Amino acid sequence: MPPRVSKLGDRIFLVLTIIATAAIVVLMVALFIVLIYGSRAAIQTIGWSFLYTKVWNPEGNVYGILPFLFGTLVTSAIALVIAIPLGLGAAIFLTQQAPAWLRAPVGQLIELLAAIPSIIYGFWGLIVLVPIMQTVINPWLANYLGWTGLFPKGAIGLNLLTASLVLSVMAIPTITAISRDSIAAVPRSQKEAALAIGGTEWEVTRHAVLPYARSGIIAGIVLGLGRALGETMAVTLTIGNSNTFPTSLLSQGQTISSLIANDFFEQGSQLEIPALLEAALILLVITLSINLGARVILLRFQAGRGVGAERSSTAPPAGSCSATA
Repeated sequence: MPPRVSKLGDRIFLVLTIIATAAIVVLMVALFIVLIYGSRAAIQTIGWSFLYTKVWNPEGNVYGILPFLFGTLVTSAIALVIAIPLGLGAAIFLTQQAPAWLRAPVGQLIELLAAIPSIIYGFWGLIVLVPIMQTVINPWLANYLGWTGLFPKGAIGLNLLTASLVLSVMAIPTITAISRDSIAAVPRSQKEAALAIGGTEWEVTRHAVLPYARSGIIAGIVLGLGRALGETMAVTLTIGNSNTFPTSLLSQGQTISSLIANDFFEQGSQLEIPALLEAALILLVITLSINLGARVILLRFQAGRGVGAERSSTAPPAGSCSATA
């Protein structure tokens, strides 16, 4: 039984927290209802082919989301591959290696980078990164890795890889900031115990610090992935905005977010707006599925750690058998 609330201030606080929680649930349900209701014409007309058709042609009344689904997942995956080691490495450095006078200003700078509007990152990518990609990085990749088929010659700077790099720059501050706070929250006794048994700094970080901060690190990665999945303007400015299915990482393409931003106000047929709303619904489902999957993984980690702790606490001390004998 919960404790009885006796004071008026406690009652008001309890009511406000309940209202806030209910508002979040109602908002999520309302969002699903609006998207499902608005896309019902596309769902009924197009059916499951909407997910695997490679053509998006409003004039021909043909709608398929596969190229944009591919672009969304590929750019987000590449962004995470780049952002996770850099963001986590920066967090470990700031909490474990950096001198005290450097931690505060660098931490504030990272938080500032996380707050920069996405359109600024998009303009930076368009003005700075796209020319470098076209004149330096793309030719280098084509010369040395062109045999893989992922980096053909003659590609321009607007492509999937450029958009992925911009997304990685946007995701790094989020991953770094949350991972840094989680690692900094590890009790000092946890580290001192590992050092006391002769662990090196790397062993202490790997076996004592990172497992303890795992939940916060996973939360930072999921938030970084969420920003990459839903990013619109930065991707729109750097990906090339082509409706064709990408054949390489240097091909032009689109994500679901950039498709909605480019086509929502250019109605080619009566079915286009419902198709775009269905695309938004699919993006929302993907984002929620990834968050739920991360939560399940985290719960399994916590359950495994709890079982390990319980076994270690219930095991007989060393030498007890010989002592009783």
